[in-house]
Amino acid sequence: MKCPFCQHDDTQVLDTRVSEEGDSIRRRRRCTSCDKRFTTYERVELTMPVVVKKNGSRTDFDPKKLQGSLQLALRKRPVSAEAVDAAIHRIEQKLLSSGEREVISGQIGELVMRELQRLDKIAYIRFASVYKSFEDVAEFQDAIAEIGRERKPAK
Repeated sequence: MKCPFCQHDDTQVLDTRVSEEGDSIRRRRRCTSCDKRFTTYERVELTMPVVVKKNGSRTDFDPKKLQGSLQLALRKRPVSAEAVDAAIHRIEQKLLSSGEREVISGQIGELVMRELQRLDKIAYIRFASVYKSFEDVAEFQDAIAEIGRERKPAK
């Protein structure tokens, strides 16, 4: 750690303490060159990956956009706000834990479909019809049949 006073590279840690919230570490340091003391804080920095859209443009991840998509698919469906918040949290955690700096928008769409399939089958079909650009009734029937196969136990 560089000294903020003389820019010397060598500093000594005198004291280390965890914050009351437990989310950061406070360190008292002393410069070995100028003997001045200063404090540093160490915190976890979590950043969501940048979303790469189909057209190649990049945009920051927006949890409000994710929430809007889920709420639109779940409109007038018997799913609690807590369940929606939990689904959003699971999606965000999967994106964070991937460690990737960029994520293709299609990957987020797949995560949303998985969560909707878990929450409400009708909402899943609604979202899938737009996300996968269904063009005829046969595609709806295929998606519904797929859900039906997943519900039946294997023999």
